[in-house]
Amino acid sequence: MNYFGVSGPKELVEVLDRQDYVADEGLATALYLAIALERPLLLEGDAGVGKTEVAKAVSTWLGVPLIRLQCYEGIDVSQAVYEWDYSRQLLHIRTRELVRGVESDENLEQLEDELFSERFLVRRPLLRALDSENYTVKDSELLPPVLLIDEIDRADDEFEAYLLEILSENAVTIPELGRLTSERAPITILTSNRTRDVHDALKRRCLYHWVEHPSFDRELEIIKRKAPGVSEVLVSQVATITQEVRRLGVYKPPGIAEAIDWARSLSLLGSDEIDAEVFAKTLGVLVKYREDEARVKDLDLSSLIRTALERVK
Repeated sequence: MNYFGVSGPKELVEVLDRQDYVADEGLATALYLAIALERPLLLEGDAGVGKTEVAKAVSTWLGVPLIRLQCYEGIDVSQAVYEWDYSRQLLHIRTRELVRGVESDENLEQLEDELFSERFLVRRPLLRALDSENYTVKDSELLPPVLLIDEIDRADDEFEAYLLEILSENAVTIPELGRLTSERAPITILTSNRTRDVHDALKRRCLYHWVEHPSFDRELEIIKRKAPGVSEVLVSQVATITQEVRRLGVYKPPGIAEAIDWARSLSLLGSDEIDAEVFAKTLGVLVKYREDEARVKDLDLSSLIRTALERVK
């Protein structure tokens, strides 16, 4: 079957590649099925493995809006779904009193209906993702926006429970207006760094994929694309050392984002290759905890550099 011009996971890998996102076939398969089945996709994995970038790449590929909800502890309906514009409602009441008055019961009922209409509704990300204004018509096909619910593990249980209606039925219930639904489900991607377990009720409504750190070859290709102008030797050394640091079992394994930043930093400092001195000076770009720095400094750097040079050859 063909969905948005893509007939299968292998073709989706190529499509994402054109958006400068280097995906493996496992991730592409999960994403393809989520799009085809119109189901949310939950991506879990360590920070910095490229989960958020998936949503950005899909948005760019389809040419549709990316609507992002950044989760945090204490997030609630007013920040995520909707709230009423109280200042405009108050101004409307005062204007109405001056012009027509509100003494009669009939006038009061009419005023209440006016106040709790869509005119005074402030749409937050989840409601905007269901709004027809954010859907795009392309080649006679209705394309939904991409909804990114980022770091869902940072939100609390109550907020997760509220998401269930949206994720399973593409609908939001607003007491004053009723149930609002969309013509087509948004392409929904949830990410989690697994700082806590997401509840089973939410997982059941999603397809799931664990995003691994990239293989050496894939990491090499990503760094080349994201840090153009950096020498191939330096890129190979960065990828080799980054992979080895992850194997040490450090508290916070460096993600691909840190590897890219490290390659750029070394290039800015004018380094053609990594030596012990520049390694020590720039280690804070790659690892972010003192204990991790101490462990990484014990690496056999000369051996890793030789390995990197062999890979370039």
